[in-house]
Order: sequence, then structure tokens, then C-alpha cells
Amino acid sequence: MAKIKYEVDPHNRLISGRTGKKTGLRRFRKVYDGKFKIGKNNSLIYHIKAPAQKDKNIPRQVKFKGKWSLSKNHDLIFSLDKWKKRVTSDKLALKGNIIDVNKNSLLFSLTTKTGTSEKSTYILKLAGAWQADKLNRLTFKAKRERSRYDILIFSGQWDVDKKQQIIYRYEKAQLIKKLKKIHTLIFKGHWDIEEKARISYVLDKTPPSRELGRSIPVDKNTNSVFNFRSSFGIFKDKYIKYTIGLGLSKKVKPIKKTIILFGAWKIKRNKGLTFEVKYRGRKVYSMSFGAEARLTKRDSISFKLKNDIDNKDIGVNLKLSRKILKGSGEAFLNLFKKKRESAVFIGVGKRW
Repeated sequence: MAKIKYEVDPHNRLISGRTGKKTGLRRFRKVYDGKFKIGKNNSLIYHIKAPAQKDKNIPRQVKFKGKWSLSKNHDLIFSLDKWKKRVTSDKLALKGNIIDVNKNSLLFSLTTKTGTSEKSTYILKLAGAWQADKLNRLTFKAKRERSRYDILIFSGQWDVDKKQQIIYRYEKAQLIKKLKKIHTLIFKGHWDIEEKARISYVLDKTPPSRELGRSIPVDKNTNSVFNFRSSFGIFKDKYIKYTIGLGLSKKVKPIKKTIILFGAWKIKRNKGLTFEVKYRGRKVYSMSFGAEARLTKRDSISFKLKNDIDNKDIGVNLKLSRKILKGSGEAFLNLFKKKRESAVFIGVGKRW
């Protein structure tokens, strides 16, 4: 029984043909002018442009079921499911560029042309969430039906720029001029620390900030969080430092990457111990910690840090002097002396 075989030509047009036939004549293959679109649950649809002379045998659209992946060349791949034994399980390779990344989506542009050589560029938008895998690589989980998802793996290196943002670069040859071009993706978000041996980067459209004394709340409506596995962090008076291993594949030795967040420690009555990090100019985000505080002999304070959600120990000890804390820290130090207690707990709703 003959089956339909679908392919995509170099101009991102759909091609259909028949398999199981002895002849390989080109008349059994058809090229359809049209555009791909993303349907419900990230399904793939091809809308066919109506020909000049209406052909009843040509459908107006073709709906596909399958799985998404990302090629090494950063093209989108859609692997077709077998459908009623009429379609072969082939792969549709959509050639284009990833042009933007948002907290819950990936935007991919592709260019096509019609039979008259007219070119047009359009955008596909996949919905999902950004996360890190076990090798600390960046991945995109594309939503599917019944709580399932497809994983697109970004197998290249990522870095942290001077604005504390994660950036990802990949090289790709242009289809026509055959010239290689560097593409840069910027992930906007903020850093957070809630667990032992782990540092997280939470994606959001605009980082939570404090500008000119006005507070902007944290955007929590996102599942896009890069949770990077690491050794224990190093916490000092002016910075937080983590070293992680980035595995480009399971066979290659991980590459060491160092993340350094520069900022200032403060003690606040309604938040506990905070570390304020500047993002993109004057914008500031505060990481809050619970802590067990102890007074040392030299009027400095020793903190055993905990996360600000359920008081779990994150395996970090920090010592801060009166000069570093200033203002509210000085008031906290004086209160500590008056109470004559060996330890005080702050954070997680506990006021001092």
C-alpha cells in the first residue's frame, strides 16, 4: 500500500510524494506554496496557498502530529507520527533563525518563496518553559497535549554578560550567501538561591526592580527557571560566587563556568537578610534569606543562611561587620546586644 511522504524543500515549502511505487518519476511529487503555522498544543499546520486554477485534489491545509526537537544547526525539526498507516514517520526540517526568547515562548523566523520567486518571512511561536537539564544546558520544553512536552536542547555554551543576564550565541550559515553569522539570544531575568549546591535564574519579561524608591513586584507567573547544579557557593561581603560544570555532551568533560554576582548585604525588618544585585543600569533585585544570626566578639554578625520559603539550610555561613551592614544593620546589632541572646532567627515572616 502506497503511503504519503512529506518533506520540506530548501525554501520551507511542503513537498508530498508517494512511497511504495516502483517508479521514481517527479510527477509523483508535489510542491505546495504556503506557510507553516503553530496550532493548539504546539501542533504543526501547513496552510496551502490557493492555486490560480482551483484544483479539488489539493487540500487547503495539512495538519501534522509529531514531536519537536532542535538540530545541531539550530533549525526546528518536527518528527511525524505515523497516522492511520497512511503517512511515513519522516522529519520536517524547518530552516530559519531563533529571533527571540520570552519567559514562556520561543520565536522562530523562516523565509519561503512562491513559484513566482517572491519571498516572504514569517514567525512561528512555540509555547512552553525554559529549564536547564542535568548537564546544565539550556532547554526549551514545548507543551503538548495531556501534560506532555518535547525537549529542545541548546547544546552550545551560554555565558553571563556584564548586566547579569544569560546570553546564548550560535553560529549559522546563511542559505543564499553561504556566509556564517553569529546569532545572540538574551534571556532577561534575575538570579535566586533557594537550595544547596544550586543557583537559579528566573526568566521574566522585565526583572523585578526598585527604581527611584518605587518597588515593582516579582513576576511569579512563569515555569521558566534555569536551576543550575553546582558546588557550594562562596558568600562574601560584596559578592556571591558559584562555579558550575557545563556539559556539552555526555562524552565530553564539562566546561567550568563561574558566576559572580556583585551586590550589597542589608538587614530589613520585613524581609530578613537580603543581597541586592543591580541589573541593567539602576534596576535592583533583592534576594531574601532566612538566617540564624550570632554575635561575634568583634561586633560582627555570623549568619547561617536558610532559604526564605521553608527555612531549609542552604549550606552557607556568612560573617558581616558593622561597617558592611550600616544603617539597619547597626540597629539590629544594638538590639542583639540588649537582648543578650546567643542566637536570633530572622526571615520567613519573623521580625526582629
